[in-house]
Amino acid sequence: MHQEQYRELLELTRTLCAKFGPAGYEDEVREFILQAAMPYADRIETDPMGNLMVFRKGKKALERPVMVCAHMDEVGVIAKKFTEDGMVKFGFVGGVDPRVVIGKRIQFHTDAGETVEGVIGIKAVHLTTPAERTQTPKIKDLYIDIGCTSKSQAEEKLSLGDYGTFAPEIVSFGDGLVKAKALDDRLGCAVMLMLMREQPPVDTWFSFHVQEEAGLRGAATAAFAIRPGFCLVVEGTTAADLAEIPVHKQVCAIRKGAVLPFMDGGTIYDAGLFEMLRDACEARDIPWQTKHMIAGGTDAGRIHKSIDGVRSVGVAAPLRYIHSPASVAAESDIIAVYRTAQAFLEEIGGDANV
Repeated sequence: MHQEQYRELLELTRTLCAKFGPAGYEDEVREFILQAAMPYADRIETDPMGNLMVFRKGKKALERPVMVCAHMDEVGVIAKKFTEDGMVKFGFVGGVDPRVVIGKRIQFHTDAGETVEGVIGIKAVHLTTPAERTQTPKIKDLYIDIGCTSKSQAEEKLSLGDYGTFAPEIVSFGDGLVKAKALDDRLGCAVMLMLMREQPPVDTWFSFHVQEEAGLRGAATAAFAIRPGFCLVVEGTTAADLAEIPVHKQVCAIRKGAVLPFMDGGTIYDAGLFEMLRDACEARDIPWQTKHMIAGGTDAGRIHKSIDGVRSVGVAAPLRYIHSPASVAAESDIIAVYRTAQAFLEEIGGDANV
């Protein structure tokens, strides 16, 4: 039975990664999650920001409910200007390293429901100076080629403000690895959709957030709407387990299990909940690790200091090349994240001493 669940989890992750959902334009992802959640939901709410909040009645109730959350949005691009020869000048939506995007496919979605293909380009190498070849490219030097020959032709295809994302190219490879755009944080959304299929041990709001990549914006309003007593943030996080990187700078590593952070760039996680999750993983033989370096941030950065304070903890899958066209995760780590999230609800519902 467990193996069947894990296969469904991994397939759901792939399906969600293929959806279009840059920060501020999460509609396609939200609609898919809504349809998948409806058979199991006791209550569904949305807010003006676009967050989707699904309540699942548990076997017991707490004075304030439990919140499990993940974000629906992904990094992307936005059209800012058209050149006279039909190229698109753009900005990044969320944090993207310009070094990883040159030559990568982009898909824009227009208000008319059309998809416009493009490729990120830069000045040809034989036209650069020796100094330029030693420098990281700046976004002002990049453009998106959508196959047009003039500004007017480009304006017929796109409008200023149209969003794009990396093209979905989801591939399994190597020893149990998967590469895809948007693993951050569609894997978290998949975990939550799987969790809500069974009645949780305790009343739980499964909260799917918008605009995390643009500054943790959706999480702030969702927390005030739900007013949770405990929060688990399900995420993807930076792994730098690459050749020639010192161990203490690798942050975490793929194939080593779920990441339980005690601190990141935006949150000092609740010590009692961290210890509870650590002990729960040990008791259930769930592989886990923590971060060797303080890096990144999650929606907990807003949630833990909202209302009168929310006890918050996180679990994440380690991802190589995060915020790129081809993030890489180990399927075993995604499963470990799912099992850890299950353990969190079991421990909270079992009156864990936290």
